[in-house]
Amino acid sequence: MAKVHPNVAAPAPGVSAGGERAGEEEAATTLTVWRKSLLFNCKGFTVFDAKGDLAYRVDSYDAESGDEVVLMDAAGRPAFTVRRKRQISLQGEQWLVFAGEAEPRQQPAAYAVVRRSGRGGNGKSLARVTPCGGAAAAYEVEGSYARRCCVVYDGERRAVAEVRPKEAVGSDVFRLVVQPGVGVSLAMAVVVALDQMFGRPSLLRSWSS
Repeated sequence: MAKVHPNVAAPAPGVSAGGERAGEEEAATTLTVWRKSLLFNCKGFTVFDAKGDLAYRVDSYDAESGDEVVLMDAAGRPAFTVRRKRQISLQGEQWLVFAGEAEPRQQPAAYAVVRRSGRGGNGKSLARVTPCGGAAAAYEVEGSYARRCCVVYDGERRAVAEVRPKEAVGSDVFRLVVQPGVGVSLAMAVVVALDQMFGRPSLLRSWSS
């Protein structure tokens, strides 16, 4: 990675997590995802932008509940809360994605990430990301998260985000590439949900033990 030491200051106004400034031509955002917290005695994620600065993080102490993961930006502000749905529906295991640091009894979920089985399209269908109301788009995730090689497709079968392995560093460090028009924070929240479903060893089990 270009930087190991995170820049904990908030990004400058007009700068996104991927480093683009407002008004410039949009390009794909590439993040480096490290499956490790930089805080002592924590488990989680540390995510760097293309310049090596901190973009997102997940920090959770062993004593905390494993049912909920909070994705924070570089300044520590909650971007999304990813929470496991206790009751497994006929569709299978579900994780709900809330905007910010959510209280489930006070606000509805923005998206549901449902674990899938079988095959869909040209690859293995891992999960479906469905909006909980509104006119937002739904997405299908295909490939292998365990191999850090999966693609998020929109309803028109366009690849809008992709998890890619990072050369010669193992599975705990990988890339997330997000195309323009898709929220980078949402894409990272989907990665967090996928890790709870398919990560080995599972961060959820570690946090819950």
